[in-house]
Amino acid sequence: MSLGTQDKINKEDHLKPFFQELVDIIKLEKPSKEKLANLKIKLCAKHKVKKIPTDIEILLNAPNSDFSKIKKLIQTKPTRTISGVAIVAVMTKPHKCPHGKCTICPGGIKSTFGTVPQSYTGHEPATMRGIRNKFEPYTQVFNRLEQYIVLGHVPDKVELIIMGGTFISTNQNYKLNYVTGCFQAMNDFSKLFFSKGKLNIKKFKEFFELPGRVGDEKRTKLIHAKINKLIEKTKQKKTKNKKQLNKTELKKELIHAQKNNEKTKIRCVGLTIETRPDQGRASHGNEMLDLGTTRVELGIQSVFDHVLQKINRGHDVNESIKSIQELKDLGFKLNFHYMLGLPGSNPKKDLEGLNELFKNQNFRPDMLKIYPCMVMPGTKLEKELENNEYKPISTKTAAEIIAKFKKFIPTYCRIMRVQRDIPPQLAVAGVDRSNLRQIVDQVCKKQNIRCRCIRCREIGRAKKVEKIELIDQKYKASNGTEFFISAEDKKNDVIAGFCRLRFPSKQAFHPKQIRSEITKDSALIRELHVYGEAESIKQNKEKNKKINKSTQINAKTATQHKGLGKKLLNHAEQIAKQNKKNKIIVISGIGAREYYRKLGYKKQGPYMVKNI
Repeated sequence: MSLGTQDKINKEDHLKPFFQELVDIIKLEKPSKEKLANLKIKLCAKHKVKKIPTDIEILLNAPNSDFSKIKKLIQTKPTRTISGVAIVAVMTKPHKCPHGKCTICPGGIKSTFGTVPQSYTGHEPATMRGIRNKFEPYTQVFNRLEQYIVLGHVPDKVELIIMGGTFISTNQNYKLNYVTGCFQAMNDFSKLFFSKGKLNIKKFKEFFELPGRVGDEKRTKLIHAKINKLIEKTKQKKTKNKKQLNKTELKKELIHAQKNNEKTKIRCVGLTIETRPDQGRASHGNEMLDLGTTRVELGIQSVFDHVLQKINRGHDVNESIKSIQELKDLGFKLNFHYMLGLPGSNPKKDLEGLNELFKNQNFRPDMLKIYPCMVMPGTKLEKELENNEYKPISTKTAAEIIAKFKKFIPTYCRIMRVQRDIPPQLAVAGVDRSNLRQIVDQVCKKQNIRCRCIRCREIGRAKKVEKIELIDQKYKASNGTEFFISAEDKKNDVIAGFCRLRFPSKQAFHPKQIRSEITKDSALIRELHVYGEAESIKQNKEKNKKINKSTQINAKTATQHKGLGKKLLNHAEQIAKQNKKNKIIVISGIGAREYYRKLGYKKQGPYMVKNI
């Protein structure tokens, strides 16, 4: 037992009767949030406890044997896993963008905010975690997985997001080391704290010095020391007395870590990389596939060349169009970043640009992040503002534009965000509120606008769910054919899951084949997703064996690991057959490969494939 753990025991022994009584009542009465709040106040008075405990503190002070029983009853932040996966965002070390710097871009090396990743300020949650962990990928992943367990969630299906400027433009060895570190952390976390699929809460609490105060310097040092020992142990195994590994050896280490992640408890079911269109062409896409990437966040920022020129973006709209098509033809799902209020634009142009994303088949993203421009200290845009050369967008205008756009958003797209994570008080001008999404919702309510994007219709947010059936939506995108197959309750406008099927563009085969695995008779499954709060991969295994073969699906089965994913996949295979395709190619997350193997798919290159 560490000294830190012993100190906590000495300090908190007097609270044991309080927490024990609280836990006993929670187990017995299963109180609502309101009743639990009243119960805390009542027991604090009885036991003379000065500070009312948070839900997390109750969870961490519960006896190990009661942890799993009460975690669902007092689980916090349900929206973190309502979409079915646990998001783990990691930040890469600061590095220069290959084209230079956009006029709007904060951060970077020796910036006003210090040396922080480019386009960030050091005050965003993910950036702060990166700084705290010295941008070490292994430590960042460990830290985030710990947080999920503490919040009472099951983080065994991870969507890993690599943030921090244009990662794909960095040194090859850095990229390989970084991604390997992420996979290794998931594998080691699984090995350390799980046995036969179950969490060893005693071991977990001892390792992370829990209960403990977040930000406590002594606790942080103790945890980092333990994690550094794990990193050092892994390095010694890898290098075997060599100073460093060469590129070929690093690739082997990545493949080894990925292979282990296929069957471990904490699995990476999706990997996202942020990039720019000029660093998002077919060659970059092929490299991202080797890393295990399934989704690309593409900073197109505008559909107008004069706007891109004004902000010194370093690429034009045509480059964006080429990148979008090539990445879709490789099977990636795409999340566009689009900005409002940029120099050279105006509210009318902003709305026109948002609509163009879906009117024009050259764009049509699967997901969208809308970022109203903020004037940040130290940027060229700040100087333009000082010289009266630029008029910033206001919170009110941004909210009105987004609300109007929500009328036209197609049902196959998900609006992921409507503003950056940057604290508004850091900006010189621009949006000055951190709750822009709520303001947009208020405008929508006033104007009777109903958003039908995927996020607004997810089953986890629904008040009522009845009969669910499969719906096909066919549309042209990036010179290929897309099928958005969704499992929906049409009556209540609820979506339980979906599959994105693509027939690649002709340009994927001419003048040169984009990849040997992708033939003219191939159909790509770019995404298969079932909504509902993330469940353990091994949970309800027996219930999965019986799948209703009808088109209609009982609403009760419309959650993860209960057959809906298989039904969507089977339907996609049928559409491909009807269109004389003989091969299905899935861009699968590393941790989802086993799922596809059980359905008759085999690994071919970075994909899972099946002849039909």
